[in-house]
Amino acid sequence: MPDDEKILIESITSPHHTERVNKAKYMAMRHALLAALPAQAPGLTVAEANIAILPHLSEVEFPGGAKAGWWLKAVQLDLEAKGIIQRGPRKPVRLFKCP
Repeated sequence: MPDDEKILIESITSPHHTERVNKAKYMAMRHALLAALPAQAPGLTVAEANIAILPHLSEVEFPGGAKAGWWLKAVQLDLEAKGIIQRGPRKPVRLFKCP
């Protein structure tokens, strides 16, 4: 996949707004986040998810975990908008895969 290939993402917090982002980084983070999140509630806090993704991150796309926080949030909001993951009802935000 070329370095400049883009993918269109959404955000659950900004309906009807889309953003074009690097596809390779998006897919690498998507894989890491889905590998780290549990399949049921209560799920992981965003801070816990940030730690849990580290073993699953691509060193090519995220050397030493660089920029992982921004990409985690972007992918989280996109996957929530697409109904692939969801957040629990209370604070702090806890994430888990949709059934």
